[in-house]
Amino acid sequence: MTERFWLPARILHWLMAVLVIAMLFIGAGMVSTVSRTHEWLFAIHKPLGFTIFVLVIIRLIVRLVHKPPPMPEDMPGWMRHAATLSHWLLYALMFFLPLLGWSTLSAAGYPIQLAPHVHLPPIAPHNLALYTFLRDAHGFGAYLLFFTYLTHLGAALFHHLVRKDGVLASMLFGKDPAG
Repeated sequence: MTERFWLPARILHWLMAVLVIAMLFIGAGMVSTVSRTHEWLFAIHKPLGFTIFVLVIIRLIVRLVHKPPPMPEDMPGWMRHAATLSHWLLYALMFFLPLLGWSTLSAAGYPIQLAPHVHLPPIAPHNLALYTFLRDAHGFGAYLLFFTYLTHLGAALFHHLVRKDGVLASMLFGKDPAG
C-alpha cells in the first residue's frame, strides 16, 4: 500500500502548484507587454506572490510537523539526494521570490498594495541601482523556479509511468490505488 502525505500537505501542494504556475504565466505576461494589460497583471502578481509566500511558510511548518512518507526502498541513492535537493530548492524559491519581488518594489519606491487599504511596508531602501539588481535577481529566480518546477513535474511522471513506485500516488487524492 502506498503511504500518503498528510491531507493538508496534499491540499497545500496542489493549491500552490496551481498558484505557482499561474504566477509564472502572469510574470511572463508582465514582461512581454507594456499595454494596460501590464497594470492588470501587476495588480494580480503582487497579492498572489504574497499569498504564495504565506502558504509556503505554512507548508514548511506542515512538512516539519508531519514528515513526508518514505521514499521507495529501491530508489537509488543519487535519486534520493536529487529529490531532496529539488524539494528544498522549490521551497527556497517559493519563499525567496516573493521577498525579492517585495524588495524590488520597495527599492523602486513603488507602493505595495495587496488590496484596497492593505499595503505592505517597504523592506528595502529606495535605491535605483538596488532596484535594477533585485529586478534581475527576481527574473533569474523566476526562470530557475520554472525550470525546477518542470523538473519536478518530469520526475513525478517518471516515477508514475516508468518506475511505477507510488511516489506520485502519495500526493494524489481519492482511493489508494494499491488499497
